[in-house]
Amino acid sequence: MQSLSKLNQKLSEYVPFRIIPGIICVLIYWALYMSPKPAGLTAEAWHFVAIFVAAILGIILKVMPLGVMSMITIAVVMLSKVTSPTSPKAVADALGSMDNALIWLIVISVIVSRGLIKTGLGARIGYYFIRLLGKRTIGIGYGLALCELLLAPFTPSNTARCGGIIHPIMRSIALAYDSVPQKGTQGKVGTYLALVNYHANPISSAMFITATAPNPLVVNYIAEATHQGFTLSWSTWALCMLVPGIVAMLIMPFVIYLISPPELKVTPNAVTFAHDELQKLGKVKAPEIIMLLTFIIMLLLWAGLPAALFGPSFAVDPTAVAFVGLVILLLCGTLTWDDVLKEKSAWDTLIWFGALVMLAGQLNKLGVIAWFSDGLRFAIESSGMSWPVAMAILILTFMYTHYVFASTTAHISAMMLAFLMVGVHLIPADYVNLFMLLMAAASAIMMCLTHYATGTSPIIFGSGYVSLGRWWGVGFVMSVVNLLVFAIIGGIWWKILGYW
Repeated sequence: MQSLSKLNQKLSEYVPFRIIPGIICVLIYWALYMSPKPAGLTAEAWHFVAIFVAAILGIILKVMPLGVMSMITIAVVMLSKVTSPTSPKAVADALGSMDNALIWLIVISVIVSRGLIKTGLGARIGYYFIRLLGKRTIGIGYGLALCELLLAPFTPSNTARCGGIIHPIMRSIALAYDSVPQKGTQGKVGTYLALVNYHANPISSAMFITATAPNPLVVNYIAEATHQGFTLSWSTWALCMLVPGIVAMLIMPFVIYLISPPELKVTPNAVTFAHDELQKLGKVKAPEIIMLLTFIIMLLLWAGLPAALFGPSFAVDPTAVAFVGLVILLLCGTLTWDDVLKEKSAWDTLIWFGALVMLAGQLNKLGVIAWFSDGLRFAIESSGMSWPVAMAILILTFMYTHYVFASTTAHISAMMLAFLMVGVHLIPADYVNLFMLLMAAASAIMMCLTHYATGTSPIIFGSGYVSLGRWWGVGFVMSVVNLLVFAIIGGIWWKILGYW
């Protein structure tokens, strides 16, 4: 046993991937590929299923970084010629999603959001809220939540927003009260603030297309499932999620205060602490002003102000708005081309997002999604359940299967389109939009559940302020609360807007 352990350790020094999970993925691929194809699928479609399952499994098991797994998948699709009998056409199919406008919207927005950290504007906004609301621990929680909400439209990396901007502020406040996991004093304020720090993230991610990277994938799937009958622009998504999102954000710090209360309830020193940090930052600098004005311009353009004032011909595509914001920052010197090149997460997103969009598109093109959704629909219909029950089961099953996923993108890619298509067939047309909006909300809310649910969770959990049991317990409670808010408050709001 010891020699086997040494062998694994030795191999890990020379092999740049996780060997056992990698072998499992290859075996699963070959097992599916060699097995008889199910009735209703072509041989090419079944081969593509094998590629898809192996790719998603590789992402879940973290065989290699997501970008590397995506590159491998693209290469396999090209070489297998499973989408086309000719190599040039197979290459075109494998790379066909790289020109997707929504992918570029996320890529450019990630680069733009780099300015929040570089200029210090993100930290300044956070400390302003703490100074305003920080006399009590729950007030600090609301300050963190409001900061998260304010930054969400402009930071498609929910990990960068929550883990890179807000979490350092949260930890600084906890340390100021000697709330340190290593001393066993995390319960003073740190546990509560860490939970609020994290649970603001799924809510804000549900509120804007540009608040987390997989949201444009959700938009694509909704449009595809409804045959372009229901398309969500940046402004329509924001409008639909505004009221339930704000209600959920206002409720969240209070609910966590009830189920995981801090030992220190009153924290007057937090105001002084925030004031001192703002003093260190000094006066608002020119780059921060440029950053803020750029965000205001982008927000107004995303909200459709030119079209509202001057007519539809003046509408600006959301991706074009992102490019405008980036160009402004480059022309003003707030960001440099070197900053653009160094934003690895943006270029990483381009690769893995493009690969996953391609996989979903080819699954649909080859008839796999229709085949799977028909089978699922038949099973639900055979059970004799009513459509409201079927809708609830689809939403809850989709949301809570996130317990077995370590990536929201992988989960959405693997399951969402099929579930949406089943819903379209089972739910009366007047209620399809309600189902679509609840599924869109659930795709972000599911990040509440585990300490590996999204890229942000390991950062917050790894800081040591929250035990595993408490994380999962609070996560489940918040998933239920958030889902109820979006179902009830959101349902009423969407009814007022005329979506169902």
